[in-house]
Amino acid sequence: MESHFWQNWAGCASARPTRLAAPATVAELSDEITRAAAEGLHVKCVGAGHSFTPVAVTDGVQISLDNLTGIQSVIPVEPSGALVTVLAGTRLNELNPTLWSLGLAMTNLGDIDVQSIAGAISTGTHGTGARFGGLATQVRALQIVLADGSVMNCSAEENAELFNAARLGLGALGVIASMTLLCEPAYAMRAVEAPARLSETMARIDEHAHGVDHFEFYWFPHTDRVLTKHNTRLPGDTPLTPVNKVRGYIDDELLSNTLFEGVNRVAARFPAAIPRINNLSSRALSAREFTDRNYAVFASPRRVRFREMEYAIPAEALPETLREIDGWLQKSDFRVAFPVEVRFAAADDVWMSTANGRDTAYIAVHQYHRRDHSEYFNAVESIARAVDGRPHWGKLHSRTAADLQPTYAHFDEFRSVRDKYDPARVFDNAYLRQVLG
Repeated sequence: MESHFWQNWAGCASARPTRLAAPATVAELSDEITRAAAEGLHVKCVGAGHSFTPVAVTDGVQISLDNLTGIQSVIPVEPSGALVTVLAGTRLNELNPTLWSLGLAMTNLGDIDVQSIAGAISTGTHGTGARFGGLATQVRALQIVLADGSVMNCSAEENAELFNAARLGLGALGVIASMTLLCEPAYAMRAVEAPARLSETMARIDEHAHGVDHFEFYWFPHTDRVLTKHNTRLPGDTPLTPVNKVRGYIDDELLSNTLFEGVNRVAARFPAAIPRINNLSSRALSAREFTDRNYAVFASPRRVRFREMEYAIPAEALPETLREIDGWLQKSDFRVAFPVEVRFAAADDVWMSTANGRDTAYIAVHQYHRRDHSEYFNAVESIARAVDGRPHWGKLHSRTAADLQPTYAHFDEFRSVRDKYDPARVFDNAYLRQVLG
C-alpha cells in the first residue's frame, strides 16, 4: 500500500498513514470508518496539526474533515443567545467572523484560531478568564460516528454517558461529525496591554485575574518583567478602535514574529546572552489599548515555530509554582528566550477537562524548535506535578495513565465509555495507549 507523510505544525510529531480520506458528507465519513475497521486499520482525524502531542498520529487511515465545514443551523434561545450547530472541520478563523455576522460569539477562545472546532475542543483548548470555562463547556450536543460506522447523537439528555466523555474525547471514542454550541450575543473587547513587574503582578494576582473578564500575562524568564493583558467585554455595538495597521504590523508582525524569530536564532547559538536579550525584549514592548471584535482580541498570529508544554494547576498554587520555576532557572545553566504564558479558567464539570472540579491557573512554557526542550520541560513538569498539575492533552508531557488516573475523578468512567464504544480500539494510537492505557 502507498504511504503518505504527515507532520504537525511544530514538526515534533509525524505519521505515515496507509490511506488518506477527506469525506464531504457524514455518510462518506461513516463509510470510511466502516471500511477501515473491516480492513483492521486504525483511524485518526487530523485538523490543522496544532497539537504538539502525537494525538492525531496513525499508521492507518488519516481522515481530514476539511470538507465538512460550515454552520448547519442556528436556533435562538433565551435570553438572546443561540444554539449553533457547526460541522466538525470548520476552522475557528472561519467560524468566528460568521458568528459575528449573525450577531453571535463564542463565550471564550484560545490564543490561536487556525484549529478546527472539533480538534480544539477534543484536546482541551481553554482560553483565559477566571469566570469562564474552556471551549468544551460551550458544547451542548454532538453527532459522532462510532467504530462500527453508526452515527450517534448525544447530549446531556440523550446518550448522556457518551456526551460526558466525548465533550473532551481526545479522539478516543469516535469521529465528531458536528457539534452544537451555546453561543451568546456578539461582544467587543477592550484590550489593555502593558509591561509590568512580575513581583508587582503576583502581589495583586487575585485582583488582576478577577478584576477583568479575561486576564493573562507573559513572564520573561531571567527577569522580573512581564507583559499583562487585561481584556474587558463590551456590548457588540460598541464603536471599535482596533490597532492601527502600522502599530499592528510593528507589534504583532515585526516584534512578535519577524524580529522574535531572529532573536531566537541568535539565542540558539549564544544561550548565555538570553538573560540580556530577554531584558531588552521586555523593554521593547510598550503599552497599548484598543477595542475590537472579541475574536480579534483573543487570537494572535504565531509564525515562530516552537515546542510547548502547558500545565493546569490549582489557581491558589500559582505563586508557589512560578517561584519554583524561577528558582530552578536561577540554579540551572538553562536559558529560556520564550516568555512563560499564564492564564486562568473557572472550574468545570467536563470529565477530562484540565479544569475539572477546580479553579485553574495555566502555566505554558515554550522552547524554540531549534533548541532542545527536554531539560526545561522535565523540570517544569516535576514542579507542576508536585501541586497536582494536569498536562494539556495537546501539548508535550511525559505523563501516563497510571499517574493521570488519580487526578481525574471521572478517569475510570471515561475509560469504561471507551471500552463500550470502541472495544476493538479502531481509534487507538500510541499516544492514547500512553495516557489512557
